[in-house]
Amino acid sequence: MNHLIDYFIIVAYLIGVAIFGIVKGGKQKTSKDYFQSSDSVQWWAVCFSIVAAETSTLTFISIPGLAYLTNLNFLQVTFGYLLGRIVIAFMFLPSYFKGDLSTAYQFLENRFGSKTRSFASIVFIFTRLAADGVRLFATAIPLKLMLDISYPVAIIIIAIVALTYTYIGGVKGVIWVDVIQMGIYLGGAIIALGFLIFKLLPNGFESIIFASQTDGKLEIFNWGFSNGFSGFFSQPYTLFAGVLGGAFLSMASHGTDQLIVQRLLTTKSLKSAKKAIIGSGILVIFQFALFLIVGLGLYAFYGTNNLADIGIGKSDEIFPMFIIKELPVGISGIIIAGLFAAALSTLAGSISALASSTMLDLYKPFTGINNEIKELRISRYFTIMWAGLLIGSAFFFMSSSQTVVELALSIASFTYGGLLGTFLLGLINKKASQEDALAGFTAGIFVMVTVISLKIVAWTWFTLIGVFVTVIIGSLLSKLSKSK
Repeated sequence: MNHLIDYFIIVAYLIGVAIFGIVKGGKQKTSKDYFQSSDSVQWWAVCFSIVAAETSTLTFISIPGLAYLTNLNFLQVTFGYLLGRIVIAFMFLPSYFKGDLSTAYQFLENRFGSKTRSFASIVFIFTRLAADGVRLFATAIPLKLMLDISYPVAIIIIAIVALTYTYIGGVKGVIWVDVIQMGIYLGGAIIALGFLIFKLLPNGFESIIFASQTDGKLEIFNWGFSNGFSGFFSQPYTLFAGVLGGAFLSMASHGTDQLIVQRLLTTKSLKSAKKAIIGSGILVIFQFALFLIVGLGLYAFYGTNNLADIGIGKSDEIFPMFIIKELPVGISGIIIAGLFAAALSTLAGSISALASSTMLDLYKPFTGINNEIKELRISRYFTIMWAGLLIGSAFFFMSSSQTVVELALSIASFTYGGLLGTFLLGLINKKASQEDALAGFTAGIFVMVTVISLKIVAWTWFTLIGVFVTVIIGSLLSKLSKSK
């Protein structure tokens, strides 16, 4: 893309969101202001921020690519996402708002002890570092294509912008930037779909329906029984795998992951937090449906499942290529800005969550620091550190051939089972001790190492298996210790 107007739009956007985040974030006097916001944030803003944080570039570029290659089966997962959030609202959030929690993992300390909190925080940190390294790399794909630069340079540019307003504005700045960015990236997707329907396809939406029906791409529900017992568990997007896997993944990612829990705690009330989490589940279904339909539109436009025929190597590249090559000057700049909006929302939130967990779950308890000014300064140092480590993680995943959305979700599922299982153990088994919880948590992770390495089941089953192992092991050990 060699049009100055597109470059101007994108540069103006990147500078604008950084300034907006700094202004909305205000001044922070303590690390609590920095990571939790001293003022209550409106529930609808937190709701939009949650959707923006979980969406990232993966939804923007990988979900259309997935629909282009397959069908609408992925939508089943989103039904599970909503179910999981309803469970969070009524099972997890009441416990979180009983005390003055600073992170999700403080609940584990209150229930089990400090070792469990530290272990959970460390697991979260490594999981978030890997998963969001993938997301950061995904964001670099269109920037590389647009500017004809290397992936490392593209990754560094994006990370610096996110770091700027996260470092200065704190979590409040991150949330309010997310609200703006959700509107921008959804608007970009709608504009792209509009051009497909009204400008590029000969019969508009009918062309999408005809091409999709002809090749079976309108299928939403897949029972998964056609390939026998082994096929049932090896297919990621069956009804049971999608709904159950999506529900447990959502319970883990939105109920135990500091990236989301940090936002929920800024609402300052249980009622507002419930509205925010359930509302985000409803919005996500519509959002995923939009991006899947964009993928069907791209299929109707290009008319082939063979990526080599249209000059790309990964399905993740098809939507960015379409934006850059097919859309008019100015419009492509707006949509690329929308793509960066999706990316920055997750990246900034991840940097803030990683810094808060490091500071509040690990550094502060370990050192016993009790100086508000010094705490805030060290918190900002951690913010810079994690931005740098996320850049390194993105470099590591540049050579992966797997679809980035599936890669990121697989990484998250790898440890989410043990994490969610430990939270559930604390909620449903009042007799389980810290040793029981740590043993169950560790067992859940080791079982997942085996399951993933042997490729026994699809990624949608990972979290459910990890939860089951963690709760069973922890509960059995609790009974054995009580019987002695």
